Amino acid sequence: MKVALAYSGGLDTTVSIKWLQEKYNAEVITVTVDVGQEEDFGEIEEKALKSGAVKHFFIDAKKKFAEEYVAKCIKANGLYEDAYPLSSALSRPLIAEEVAKIALKEGCDAVAHGCTGKGNDQIRFDVTFSAKAPGLKIIAPVREWNMSRDQEIDYALKHGLPVNPKKSRFSIDENLWGRSIEAGELEDPWVEPPIEAFKYLKPLDEAPNHPQEIIIEFEKGVPTSIDGVEMPLEELIMELNKIGGLHGFGYIDHIEDRVVGLKSREVYEAPAALLLIFAHMDLEKMVLNKRVLDFKRVIEHKWAEMVYSGLWVDPLMNALNAFIEETQKEVTGEVRIKLYKGSARIIGRRAEKPLYNPEMITYTSKSVFDQKAGEAFSKLWGLPSVMHYVHRR
Repeated sequence: MKVALAYSGGLDTTVSIKWLQEKYNAEVITVTVDVGQEEDFGEIEEKALKSGAVKHFFIDAKKKFAEEYVAKCIKANGLYEDAYPLSSALSRPLIAEEVAKIALKEGCDAVAHGCTGKGNDQIRFDVTFSAKAPGLKIIAPVREWNMSRDQEIDYALKHGLPVNPKKSRFSIDENLWGRSIEAGELEDPWVEPPIEAFKYLKPLDEAPNHPQEIIIEFEKGVPTSIDGVEMPLEELIMELNKIGGLHGFGYIDHIEDRVVGLKSREVYEAPAALLLIFAHMDLEKMVLNKRVLDFKRVIEHKWAEMVYSGLWVDPLMNALNAFIEETQKEVTGEVRIKLYKGSARIIGRRAEKPLYNPEMITYTSKSVFDQKAGEAFSKLWGLPSVMHYVHRR
């Protein structure tokens, strides 16, 4: 059997190489997809081959991830349960698709991933694998063997696999859209996450003692520049991770409902994601009318739920994205943000085609709004409520 394994270089997938060889007598091809995790990919390849992989593929997908996945998340204001910007969830269908491509190209019999049976990632990989490579078997060693982290470490040491169990007490998944941090003392929801768990976030007492203002420009819902400096989306995101993190902004700690029905304590750092989503939401208020805004919030909730639940390839996603794309035609403008000691306040915005009309809303003599029209409007607006009481006296 020949198997293409989505390989991160971590404990789960390194153990999976050896387990696939023992269990299935498999030739294992490892595939590492760069979605902005800032790892030593040469070291990851070396680790894969030392662990028994017969071939290794590296795919730089940062640009594709930013333009085809993250851009949609920004337009959708994608926040699962109003908190999580879907950083890991968003990357899984892309990784799975790239692994499936390699599997088909190399004539593999199966595809594999290192996901556990209690998390969400198993669904994200399984569904995408099934859609993109329907003829291939799906193998999940950690899930099939029901391994605990301690068992994996013992297995790795027993077989001389190149893992460092003392590297970190946390389980971390990273890409350019954010970092998820799990395990260790974080499993106790009462314990504050230690600062060493974070990569971008400065402790508030070490953050600059003066605020920093930035201006983010959007074109049709997609951010294009910071302070007038245009850059590719993937670079813009990484720059905002640094800027936001410097001021201690981008911290998320919440209780999350997993697809399998479990509640989990989830800790994330996502400076760029939160900055861009909050700025985008604010700019939308300048250019979309109330009916569109209200209905788009319903669509956004469903969009985030679909992504979180691993249904990126579902036909409903195409319909949701089509609606969202239609709403973004006039979302062009700038948002001004002030960062200081863990906060990011939106202090200004301007749009190319705003619905905000100063001449209509002003209370000065320059107003063009006819206030006399308000009397009839007020009577008609309240008529159903008033009639309810009048006819029941």
